Amino acid sequence: MNIIKEFNLESKCSYLPSRDQITHYKVIEECSVSYCQELIEHGYRRFGKMYFRPICAACDECKSIKIDVDNFEFSSSQKRVLKKASNIKSYIQKPTISKEHLELFEKYHLYMKDKKSWEHNSTTPQNYYNSFVDAHNDFGYEILYFFESILIGVDLIDILEEGISSIYFYYDPDFAKYSLGRLSLYNQILFAKKSQKKWIYLGYYVKDCPSLSYKSQYKPYQTLGGRPEIYEEPNWI
Repeated sequence: MNIIKEFNLESKCSYLPSRDQITHYKVIEECSVSYCQELIEHGYRRFGKMYFRPICAACDECKSIKIDVDNFEFSSSQKRVLKKASNIKSYIQKPTISKEHLELFEKYHLYMKDKKSWEHNSTTPQNYYNSFVDAHNDFGYEILYFFESILIGVDLIDILEEGISSIYFYYDPDFAKYSLGRLSLYNQILFAKKSQKKWIYLGYYVKDCPSLSYKSQYKPYQTLGGRPEIYEEPNWI
């Protein structure tokens, strides 16, 4: 493991527009799976070689959340999503970048700009590589979803010692009838059950942010209390 540098960055809050945020970053060139597990358990997220978590002094609305895989039971409606998508194929491999990846990424974000007023700046191959391909080491993967020969979804994950960390998912809005966002999560849970992983790490739950508040629907779950230092025992409740 090689931590290149650490720093804090102040910006407008990504989740609550009326607030500012301070984010702590660790830039790690070669991270071991055990240290990545430790960072995720302490509330960090990973994009490429950047590991980060909010450290806002006056706000604790961003709560790390994880699904209890052993005790998760699929509802009838969730089973219907899996059944409806029986004609969709998926493949897991190390993260890659292609023309199809970039076109799908752009299409998805233009759709979310119209649907949910997301800010949108076209990505570049280098930016995509930095965020989703670089520094995946021996634990980063992508799950590709295909309808016939058409790439319709890309799920970026880390497979860790105790669970699966969801990094990012994007999909083709033309295939929204398959509930691809939910499908990708259900498949993560099925994979975790089969692999005897205990947790699905879903990133941050923010009660008043519609793009993140949905995560509390997946029960049972735990949230991380406070912002423990890496040498402290994390308190998941």
